[in-house]
This record gives sequence, structure tokens and C-alpha cells, in this order.
Amino acid sequence: MIWKVEVTSKLNSSASLKKNIRELNIKKSFTLTVKKVFFIEGDISRKQVSLLSQRLLSDPLTEKYEIFSSIIKKKLSPQEILIVYNPGVTDEVAFSLKKAAEELGFNVTYARSGAYYRFFGLMPKEVELIARRLLYNPLIQHRLDYTKARKIQSLNEFFRLHYEFQLKEIDILGAKDKMLEDISRQGNLSLSLQEMKMVKQYYQKKRRNPTDCELETIAQTWSEHCAHKTFRGLIKYEEVSSQGEKNQRIINSIFSQTIKKATDEINHPLCVSVFDDNSGIVRFDGKDNVCFKVETHNHPSSLEPYGGAATGIGGVIRDILGTGCGAKPVASTDVFCFASPDTSYEGLPEGILHPRRVMRGVVSGVRDYGNKMGIPTVNGAVLFNERYLGNPLVYCGNVGILPKNKSFKKVKPGDVIIVAGAKTGRDGIHGATFSSVELTESTVNLTSAVQIGNPIEEKKLTEALLIARDRDLFTAITDCGAGGLSSAV
Repeated sequence: MIWKVEVTSKLNSSASLKKNIRELNIKKSFTLTVKKVFFIEGDISRKQVSLLSQRLLSDPLTEKYEIFSSIIKKKLSPQEILIVYNPGVTDEVAFSLKKAAEELGFNVTYARSGAYYRFFGLMPKEVELIARRLLYNPLIQHRLDYTKARKIQSLNEFFRLHYEFQLKEIDILGAKDKMLEDISRQGNLSLSLQEMKMVKQYYQKKRRNPTDCELETIAQTWSEHCAHKTFRGLIKYEEVSSQGEKNQRIINSIFSQTIKKATDEINHPLCVSVFDDNSGIVRFDGKDNVCFKVETHNHPSSLEPYGGAATGIGGVIRDILGTGCGAKPVASTDVFCFASPDTSYEGLPEGILHPRRVMRGVVSGVRDYGNKMGIPTVNGAVLFNERYLGNPLVYCGNVGILPKNKSFKKVKPGDVIIVAGAKTGRDGIHGATFSSVELTESTVNLTSAVQIGNPIEEKKLTEALLIARDRDLFTAITDCGAGGLSSAV
């Protein structure tokens, strides 16, 4: 049985959206209906769906709900829009709904969430403009087409949720230079021709071609994002004195010779661990240390501001959890740099989101993720400059408390490796390689590169890990960031 639940706010929840629509130069009077939509499939009765709607899907004080015993009532009009996640993209709301229903003893097979909008008084072309500019991001979402749902009997079939593994080999043994470059570019591997040649040489010794999974693993582990090739590489440059004398110099690893070197020379006694773990550790008191981590999440936030920034703050929180044998994240910080919110829509380059939309998404993403985990953002800054039109600067940081006797991890051969956390979708694939290249018209259409986080599951994981740490149940921990298992292990 397939059920649909529509939840409508009793309050004026569309006022903010209407204000944003006015900024698109749509000045005529119109009315707007906004609803949250949930699709539920399984051996579940109307009474059980009603219970889920009351307890999980709506707030009885501010919202009302309707239940429909069919995936559709009628064909959507041009003034109606229903937005859902793309196949394979993590739907954290649906994930939580399904899990909560199962804990109540209800048999739910599939669940999906969506957002419904209906405009009264606007032309179809105006609705299309609003949808494209404000309502959804085609990188992770799409408009649901009900016309294809008449004979659909399963949400799995309708949303294409099922995925069957297919083993693929990539022919690099027979590839010449041009083909090697094409394989890297078309596969979004971000590997140079020289690097592709080295991969080819390796598999020539193996006398076989790599699978797509093997090639992707090499690419992400060798990416700028994970391997920091520029920081670790040889830098050759020429100094010119005031007398015009030239002096050639070579720096072997600009990271170790500048950033790390300065820290090593200062050698401050309060530094417990620097450049060795997922975050830096400094002394706090006789019982605990403090750890701190900040990193950028620029490329993902430029494509999908809310999800990109949310995953950015979620990632640094996991870095704190992965420091030593697990620190407790207690506070977040951020710095955001955007182009002017007054930028003209007409002047936007192709594929670039408006700075106002980027700003709203980034701020909301960091705020919501922290709120759902109970971690406050205690300070931050916002700066504006036109140079950030194509790519915003999104710094996310987190502070953690770590017992002194848990500040270092120990890894030994033969250790059992356990992966813990929420289910993952096929979103986030190519995140490491995508973050290692310049944004272009081709990379802004990389649909899988932005991961969708799940703060509710991360909150539960945090509580479980801290208990396990205090019971000495593990000796080492790290997070699976953009590098995935190959980098983490």
C-alpha cells in the first residue's frame, strides 16, 4: 500500500519565499500554498499512517495534515510544483521516518519526502523561473512528473530507489595519451596526463585493466584534496635582489618548510598534538585537553549551498570525534565570504547561483546541522566581495573537549575495523576529486559531488562513541571524509 501525507502550516510560512520572489522582479499579486509531502509504502494501515503523521510528521499546534491512499490525486497543473530528491541522493528525512516507523513496529518498505508549491495568479513561465531560481537544485533534486505515475505500483519503481551493482573495467592499457586525458576528464578523476601514465604503468605490471572502483580510489586518494600535492611538492622560484641579482631557490614541501616549520620552531609547551591527527590538541586543565579544527567547503557550497555547508560543518564535527580516541564536540565557528547580495540576476554567468541564494543556503546549512546535533555556533563573520561570485569561501570550525588520557590513538596490525554511522547514498561521489579542480561549466554540472549529511544520525553516533571511548572499547578512530575508506584505513 502506498500512502501520501501532506502537511500544511497554519502560520504564514510563505512570507519569506514571497519576499525572495519579489526580488526576481515579479511584482504582481499572487497567493502561494506550501506543503511538506511524505510518501510511505508498506504493509501499514491508515490508522498507523495517522499516528506517524501526528507524532512525527507534523506539529499539532502549528500544522495540519491530510492522508491520501494513493500516490496521486490528479495531474499537476503548470502552477503546481512538487520537488523530491534525485535517485541515489540521501533523503535524511525519509530515512528518519522509516527508522522511526520501524521502531514503532510498523512495516514500512520505502519512504520519500518532498515539497509542494502551488501558485495562484502567476503565468507558467513565471512559475518556472521561480522554481529554477529559488525552489530546487537540479544537482540533487528534480520536479516530480506525475504523468508517469499512473500505473506505478511501487515507490521503488517510481523513484528508482533500487540499484544493482555492475562491475566495470576501464581500458587504460590500450589507451594513448589523448585517451588517458579523456578518461580522467570524463570520469572527473582530476588526474594529470603524467599521473594517468603512472597509473597505466602500474596496471601494465599487473597485466590487467583496473575496475572503475579501483581507478576512482586511486584518483580520490591522489587528489589535491586528500594528498595535498601542491603543499607537498617541489616549488622552484626565482628571487631578484634590489641590485638585480637573481637567485634560484627550491622548496621541498612548502607545508613542512613554512607552516609546520614555524609551529615546530615555536614549540609551545601547551601544544599536545599538531599536524598529526584530525585536529590540533592543546592543554586545557589537569583533566582535559581542547582540540580545534577549521576547514573550507567552498566548491560544494557553490553548487548546493545548504547541503555543501551542512556537510562542511558535519565534517569538522566528525574530525573532532576522530581526534585521539574521540573528543566531544561542544561549539562551532564559521567565516563566510560571498559576492554582494545586490548582484543583478541578469549579470549572472551560466551555472552560477545568485549570491543571495548562496548566502541563505550556507547560513541555514551550518545553523541547522549544528542545531540538530545540539552544538551551538558561538562566533563567526560574514564578508562580501565581488571576487566570490563564482566560488564562495565557507570556513567551518569546531571545538572539542578531550580527556588527557584519550588524546592519542594506537593502530596495530590485525586490528578489527568497524564502520559506524548512517546509511549513505550515491551523493558525495567525486567529492574529493571535484574539490581539487577549478570550477568550470563542466564541473558545476557534476551531479554527485555534493554529499547530503545526516545530523540526526551523527548525533546518535556521537553519544554512542563517547560511551564506547569511556569503556575502552576501541584504541583508534577516524572519520570517513571525502577520501572514504581507502584514506581512513
